[in-house]
Amino acid sequence: MLEQRPLGRQGLHVSALGLGCMGMSEFYGALDEPEAVATIHRAIELGCNFLDTADVYGPLTNERLVGRAITDRRERVVLATKFGNMRGPDGAWLGVNGRPEYVQACCDASLQRLGVSYIDLYYQHRVDRNVPIEETVGAMAALVKAGKVRYLGLSEAAPATIRRAHATHPITALQTEYSIWQRECEPGILPTVRELGIGFVAYSPLGRGFLTGGYRAFDDFAAGDSRRKGPRFQPGNLEANLQIVAAIEQIAQAKGATAAQVALAWVLAKGRDIVPIPGTKRRRWLESNVAASRVALSPTELAALDAASPIGATRGARYADMSNVNR
Repeated sequence: MLEQRPLGRQGLHVSALGLGCMGMSEFYGALDEPEAVATIHRAIELGCNFLDTADVYGPLTNERLVGRAITDRRERVVLATKFGNMRGPDGAWLGVNGRPEYVQACCDASLQRLGVSYIDLYYQHRVDRNVPIEETVGAMAALVKAGKVRYLGLSEAAPATIRRAHATHPITALQTEYSIWQRECEPGILPTVRELGIGFVAYSPLGRGFLTGGYRAFDDFAAGDSRRKGPRFQPGNLEANLQIVAAIEQIAQAKGATAAQVALAWVLAKGRDIVPIPGTKRRRWLESNVAASRVALSPTELAALDAASPIGATRGARYADMSNVNR
């Protein structure tokens, strides 16, 4: 069973490793809903009780899937979802919305899709540059007062935004991409949340699967896989970034672990206030990821991984459009 970690200072505790559910509904190739539901059930059995979804995944369908999976075991999970990114019925991305009335409407819709009476952790998925963060968080705080939400979070917010939000209502968690090849949060964001007592949720701790060593060439990504549009996976960048994977694999081989387990162990070792949420839609990968909690990296191994991928070493941006990241 996974250990529990405190997330922030407001009393929330979650499993040391969470489960990102996004890929169960889109972005990463073929879907298998029965296996996805079985994966969620297996996660709960293993003590991996921190489930992460969002209204934008699908769009809308991932919340429904998660809701069906937990309908008879709601009290055994810590349920996190997000609002703020807008998509049309055809999946087109329509921008970011942090207006107070939109916050209320999104929460009510998520509660209905999830089939629950409250959300444990409710994030603003991206910061709306046209709406003061105080107004958005003020509307989120009203959801707490109404009993619809227990704790509040932000995703991809900059230090100054985090401070303003936290001054409006206590923020429990900040979710940002963090992994061996994505360490840009270390100089500014991590110190800020630690100063304020905000927990850190690391999404894509396996670099969208790249750090597992399972992808060696651009054509390894199936047609329709969103990674085919990612700058880091383009020919030239991908081959350069394989040097980081090689360093992970070298340590993994010496320890009798997988590359994915070493990559997750690295994140877990960065502090008990950090909770990685690797995504998977299959039980076998879930079980392998959970086993990473038993992989202990020595100071020498951690230093070697840090040296193999210092800040700025990864070739290519995280997203083709970085305009809504760290705002």
